[in-house]
Amino acid sequence: MDRTDAGALVQAAADGDAGAWKALVEGLSPLVWSVVRAHRLSDADAHEVYQTAWFRFAQHLGRIREPGKAGAWLASTARHECLKVIRNSQRLTLTDDPRVLDRVSEDGTPEQSLLDSEEAAAQSERVRRLWQEFEELGERCRQLLRVLMATPPPSYQDVSAALGIAVGSIGPLRQRCLRRLRARLEARGAM
Repeated sequence: MDRTDAGALVQAAADGDAGAWKALVEGLSPLVWSVVRAHRLSDADAHEVYQTAWFRFAQHLGRIREPGKAGAWLASTARHECLKVIRNSQRLTLTDDPRVLDRVSEDGTPEQSLLDSEEAAAQSERVRRLWQEFEELGERCRQLLRVLMATPPPSYQDVSAALGIAVGSIGPLRQRCLRRLRARLEARGAM
């Protein structure tokens, strides 16, 4: 189909001439199919692209600036649709391999994500309560426990020098402070 004929048919089809539309489809279908087949799509995808190209052409029929270039417009649209199908198909790989089908997602299920987030929230609440009760301990206990939690843990000689506590008293004092903290947490129902 030459440009002049295509231009006249596009104008007539835009004005509602069903015969002109039929002549356009018959005249330009081989061009659309050649573009689609050049992309080696499956039959189903090829038919989908063919239909989509004609649908887009019909949507824009009254707005095509150069009706004589209807073939180029259709070919370009078909090419873009083919590339879209190819891009989307690369995201999905079909398989019947049971090892792949039975594999658990690294992301987990939505239910597992919800359980994980609930567990994280509960853990966060426990830690918040622990530090809240820790701050209620006496100054001497807080100092000692903070120093002993350091990484790497300091020697008892270093703790003794820093806090002015006899080396032999550090262990028993630590034990009393931890017991107090545990009792506070149990009283608040945090343990």
